[in-house]
Formats: sequence, C-alpha cells, structure tokens
Amino acid sequence: MELKRVVVTGIGALSPLGNTAPETWENIKAGKSGAAPITHFDTTNFKTKFACEVKNFNGRDHIDRKAVNKMDLYTQYAVVASQEAVKDCGIDLETADKNRIGVIFGVGIGGIHTFEDEVSYCALHGENGPTYSPFFIPKMISDIAAGHISMMYGFHGPNFATTSACASSTHALATALDIIRLGKADMILAGGAEAAVWGTGVGGFNAMHAISTRNDSPETASRPFSASRDGFVMGEGAACLIFEELEHAKARGAKIYGEVAGSGMSADAYHITASHPEGLGAIIVMKEALRDAGMKPEDIDYINVHGTSTPVGDVSEVKAVQEVFGEHAYKLNISSTKSMTGHLLGAAGAMEAFSSLMAVKEDIVPPTINHEEGDEDPNIDYKLNFTFNKAQKRTVRAALSNTFGFGGHNACVIVKKYEE
Repeated sequence: MELKRVVVTGIGALSPLGNTAPETWENIKAGKSGAAPITHFDTTNFKTKFACEVKNFNGRDHIDRKAVNKMDLYTQYAVVASQEAVKDCGIDLETADKNRIGVIFGVGIGGIHTFEDEVSYCALHGENGPTYSPFFIPKMISDIAAGHISMMYGFHGPNFATTSACASSTHALATALDIIRLGKADMILAGGAEAAVWGTGVGGFNAMHAISTRNDSPETASRPFSASRDGFVMGEGAACLIFEELEHAKARGAKIYGEVAGSGMSADAYHITASHPEGLGAIIVMKEALRDAGMKPEDIDYINVHGTSTPVGDVSEVKAVQEVFGEHAYKLNISSTKSMTGHLLGAAGAMEAFSSLMAVKEDIVPPTINHEEGDEDPNIDYKLNFTFNKAQKRTVRAALSNTFGFGGHNACVIVKKYEE
C-alpha cells in the first residue's frame, strides 16, 4: 500500500510571545523571552514566582459567552488556536466533507484550573455535602478540547486526545500523520494545549525541584545548555497545525507551508521523571523518525531539541544527537525555543513543530537565548552549533522536532520543504 503524502496548510498559535501565530513567530525569531512574574495566582508562599504566561487573553473575545463558561482555560487556548488555523487554511466549511476532517489534540495535565477551583470551593462551602458544578468533570478532562473544536465546526472525523506528559502534542501530530497517510481522513486539526500555571502546577513542580527558582531574573531563567541552568520555566498556550492529504490540498488550491515527512515514538523504560542518562530513548526515537521519513541523518539541517534547561535532560539529549548524527551533528543548527516560550508541557511539541515548520519555510533558525560566555557545562560539546542568542539564516531543507515526557515517553516529527 502506497502511503499518502501529508502537508501543513494552516497554522494557529497562542503563546507567551503572542496571541497569534505570526506574532509568536516574529518574537521567537527576535529572541524575546516570554517569562515574567506570575499573575494567575498569589505566589507569596511559592519558591518560584514567575512563568511564561499567555498575556492579554480573554476567551470571551473569541468564544461565545455561554460556551466559554463550560471551558477550562486550556480548552479556551486550544479553541482559539484552532480558530486561527482553520481561517488560515482557507477551507470552505460549507462544501467540505466534514466526515473526513478530524481533531487530535494533546494535553499533558488538562483542566488543573478547574480541578483546583472546584476542590477549593467545596472545601469552603460543603457543610451540607459536596457542591460540585455539573460542569466540573467535562471542563477538567483531557479529551474535551478536541471535543469542543469538533462541535464548533461539525467535524465528524477522528476525534480524541493524546496524553503522554510533555510528548503529548507530538504524539497527536504523529498520530494525525499516520491516519491521513492511511487514507482514513483528508484533514486533521492536530496540536496541543496546556494551562498549568496555577498553584497546584507550580507547587507540584517546585516539590520535584524541576523548575527554575531564578526569581531575580525571570527573563533569563530558561537557559538550555548553560552550566547555570537550574530547571525549566513553566509556559502555557496552544498550537494547531492543519495536516492535509496532499492531493486534497492541491485540489482546493491550498497554500502549503511544508510537508510532514515522518515521525518516531519510543520509550526510555528507565525512570518516572528522569531521562535516560545516555539518551537511549532519544536515540531510538530520532532513528525511527528518520527511518519513517526515508531520510538519512545528513538530510536534516535543524533540530528543535527538547532542551528544557534541566541539568540532566540537556546533557542526555546532546549525547543522543551526537550518537544519531555522528559527524553531521557539527553541521546542524540546534536550538531550544523553550528558552523563549518556556515549557508548554503537553503543548510543547505542537508549538515546537510550528517553529520547526516556519524555520523550514523561511530558512531561518530561531535562537537558544540566555547563554553567556563562561557559562559552559563541561559535559556538553560546544563545538555543536546551539544557535546561541541570535537567529541564523541558512537553508533548512528539513527539521526534526524532539519532545520527551515524564514516564519516558519520547516522540518526534520531521518536517521538510514541499516539493512536487
């Protein structure tokens, strides 16, 4: 069976760097940081007092008032990003075969705002028994963003969520790719959303010593591959990529951002939170993505690495890149856009695939910001090009995007220039 080709025909993004895809991408290229003091809750008693929040957002500006009242913040982010992507792709919703259009959205945590608010309210007002809202469960669950998007447009194709911690939305992309390749759908809105910058989210990651406590300089706290890194910076937002079967896209005259060449999935099978110290799972997943795409290591020009700014994770990923790419690793550009957006957890993969796609489209590699001279880790080979501090122009024929999640879940996708 010959697999169908899949291209990207629409994009949407809502991030700490912008409330649209173009604004987000311009600020990523410019090397801006989205980190700032937290506004979502009172951080007085928290070790970490900053994050990369979405700014100046009100769901009621984009979504019907009655509908938005039934949505957790993460779902609102997902819906708004999907609205932008649908508009961008130019599909005629009146004539489209909606039975052949699906929605697959990844989320790592889900409705943590709703969970915390409901539990806190019931603890204070439950003298005569629980007083939970009837919308508590449907607002909280991780699949509901995909459900809301499908209901908004009447899309009857494949519809579900993927949850694999920080690899969630890359698994959504990989799954969407395979479904379209096999002819089971013509278009899929694939992406991820997360809104975990809340007391329980920040407090939980603080307890694990996973996030940075650089409260005196939030904007420089996410510093992947620098010796002084002390944990990731929490981020939030959503990204949506419209995957479409090539002949379907051509038939309707759609603009094409690039082609989705392949994907990989693997497990570390090592530890509940730590990555394998030698990058075993990361090696497997990148090799699998190359095999799936029918590509060789030297066909890749850019890797958007997981690069969370954690002491162990950054080192193991570098080892994995060197193992997979050998001498070609020194000809690659490598960067971590988490240095600017923070770590969007379940939405990270979709946001970084979006950045990788735009790098391919515009032949520009976004930077890894916040690296300073003299801040080198002896365990990292700085002969590699980490694209420190400033974007670099170069031909980007193909880019690989890595995401690794708690539980040892690894996923990556490869995007490349579209050619007839």
